Amino acid sequence: MMNIPYGRQEISKADIESVVETLKSDYLTQGPKVKEFEEKFAGYIGCEYAVAVSNGTAGLHLSALALGVKNKDRVLTTPITFAASANCVRYCGGEVDFVDIDESRYIIDLGKLEKKLKSKPRGYYKGVIPVDFAGYPCDMQKLRGLADEYGLWIIEDACHAPGGFFEDSRGNKVKCGDSKYADLSVFSFHPVKHITTGEGGMITTNSKKLYEKLLLLRTHGITKNPELLSQNDGGWYYQMLELGYNYRMCDMQAALGLSQLDRAKAGVDRRRQLADNYNKAFAGLKIKTPFLDERFHHAYHLYVVQVDNRKGLYEYLKENGIYSQVHYIPVHLQPYYGQFGWKKNDFPIAEKYYGKCLSLPMFPSMTDEEQNYVIAKIKDYFNE
Repeated sequence: MMNIPYGRQEISKADIESVVETLKSDYLTQGPKVKEFEEKFAGYIGCEYAVAVSNGTAGLHLSALALGVKNKDRVLTTPITFAASANCVRYCGGEVDFVDIDESRYIIDLGKLEKKLKSKPRGYYKGVIPVDFAGYPCDMQKLRGLADEYGLWIIEDACHAPGGFFEDSRGNKVKCGDSKYADLSVFSFHPVKHITTGEGGMITTNSKKLYEKLLLLRTHGITKNPELLSQNDGGWYYQMLELGYNYRMCDMQAALGLSQLDRAKAGVDRRRQLADNYNKAFAGLKIKTPFLDERFHHAYHLYVVQVDNRKGLYEYLKENGIYSQVHYIPVHLQPYYGQFGWKKNDFPIAEKYYGKCLSLPMFPSMTDEEQNYVIAKIKDYFNE
């Protein structure tokens, strides 16, 4: 019997050699590899600036701080995401509000967002955090229009979506996280993501002002930049200008990320091939497969289906060595958020989705044999 997880990192010989080379160098942290990784990642995504951080959650937190989220500020996001998309607002003392998801795409419903914004005076909400859930791109052009109309900043949570993109109203390719329409975008390099550094994350932006703010906040709010010092006692001198954090990435992680970037495009191509294989295999079965739109190019961090007896299929697959997963329990139903008044039936589309969703194995190193086994077992389940 095979043993197939829902996601798996791929570490190549080149990855190992890259890390070992850095381990033998003069720098393990705060060295040249981090800057090199930032620049290479910015080129891959298509943005001006990139700031490497210790994980995606740190990236979200620093982004909220850089945009000035403070006590009682209201920020909107989707309930179908990992908790960090909402928690970053709470870290700053802000208040989280939610907008239900689009029933087909599982991302924030922009029609419902507009309706919510219209129901409140301009300035009631400070910002919005859309999520490119599972790798499906949000329509950031349309969202930017709403944000400008109602005075919102945007943090794009692109943790699932490096390599994803959509075509805007002029037919231009807009990559997930390129910050063409967002103020800041955030990526994660957790092992099951497209690119891994073990743990790690990246913030991208086209704003020099926000970039410099992030650099300061990432390292305790401390600088040695002579242009920012109010006095300078010598080469050793530094000043703490803000209350920052130690959210740095080390050079070994950056070395791994640099090597992984070389395979990033091939990894997305393989994910799309696996998704296409699944789509064709499940035609005619009682399975809702991911929504397809020729303008929106899915990055397939996750391959999420919906089935009526989700628990039954989950257990059957597990018995046969196939480990699926559920993404996600709606954030508003978590006990922590219940204290703010959120309850069952507040976001019916998200809750309906949660009752049926299941993420099937999806990772670039998945072999045809492994995928065929998964497909065969799912067909067996539905044909019993």
